Amino acid sequence: MRVLIVTAGSRGDVAPFTGLGRRLRQAGHQVALAAHDRFAGLVRECGLEYRALPGDPLEMVRARTAAPSPEDARSVFAAFLDDLGEGVVSAVAAGTDVLLTAFGPAPLSRLVAEGFGIPSLGVYLVPGVPTREFSPPGWPVTGEPSPADNLAAGRELLARTDALYSGVRRRLRARLDLPAAGGASDTSDDWPICHGFSPAVVSRPADWPAMAHVTGYWWPAVPPEWRPSDALTDFLRAGPPPVYVGFGSMTADNERLPEIVAAAVKRAGVRAVVQSGWAGLGTAGDDILLVGDLPHEWLFPRTAAVVHHAGAGTTGAGLRAGVPAVPVPVLLDQPFWAARLHGLGVAPPPLPLRELTAENLSAALRSCLDRPAYRDRAAELARRIRAEDGAAEVVSLVAHLEGGRGRRS
Repeated sequence: MRVLIVTAGSRGDVAPFTGLGRRLRQAGHQVALAAHDRFAGLVRECGLEYRALPGDPLEMVRARTAAPSPEDARSVFAAFLDDLGEGVVSAVAAGTDVLLTAFGPAPLSRLVAEGFGIPSLGVYLVPGVPTREFSPPGWPVTGEPSPADNLAAGRELLARTDALYSGVRRRLRARLDLPAAGGASDTSDDWPICHGFSPAVVSRPADWPAMAHVTGYWWPAVPPEWRPSDALTDFLRAGPPPVYVGFGSMTADNERLPEIVAAAVKRAGVRAVVQSGWAGLGTAGDDILLVGDLPHEWLFPRTAAVVHHAGAGTTGAGLRAGVPAVPVPVLLDQPFWAARLHGLGVAPPPLPLRELTAENLSAALRSCLDRPAYRDRAAELARRIRAEDGAAEVVSLVAHLEGGRGRRS
């Protein structure tokens, strides 16, 4: 069976699906992964077929940030979505029997699957179904919201998403010769959604519909040819385990961020591996090694603690490694995961990036390193997470969907 996984966004939105794709391939399926061109090499190195999606998420973020007005920013995003919708159509048309879609492109992917008459399945890295148990990731939380507040926030967030995608969905319906209205709702209870995080991190809400699953993490595949650089292996051998500092795909325009990181590392008396990321960190120092993209699952177990933006994938990698964290959230789902890390007892209170200083960062690092409770709790959680097989449930659901195949004429 030909399985297509569609995702959009940063590396953290792509990497987990390389591991999931490998598991599906091991189960006997032909697997393609549709993503933006900057991740073509990653997909192919992991042994999966690559299908291109137009647009560059980094350039889109920069263009939205530089837009002179909110209306111009919305126009930038609308054009990005229009191109993305056409890209999903092309990716499916290349040969697909079952479509798996990440949360971001789900409103488009699901509609395209309907147009091609093939079954689809949500594969989400963040909670994507409203619940009374917590506010949805990306929703600003103040005080202690009630269960009713949480549910209302989840529904409102989905309504806002529907509004953002309404124009491109309308054009896609015409493009695919679908009725102008009708078809399955994006929030219907009978559409299967698998959430790729551990129930030990976010337990499955009791009020979720039966078709919403929490499977456990889908770990990124490490390209078989990847090897750490000599500089990295030499640095790791030259002293005690360093801390990791990286903010992934965040494009923070704080010019002082490299200075803050360097000063915090020095004040805390630690060595550090700093990942430049999209923020372009150029942090330098005697006890600092600057690196580019590399597999977190290889590096994190070799560190004493990890400082990161609390994206879903980086959060999971740190938990799997069993090391404490210093979460520095910026936007979207990051405050949700940052609060979850603190609540799980593996991290001190989050330090929002806009509030970051050398003083509070160094204090948080020393707290991670000096309090055994953080590391003990991280090790305990890691044992539970490593025992899970998050991909197995997805493989099983895909096998069930196979009976529902069939293409529109």
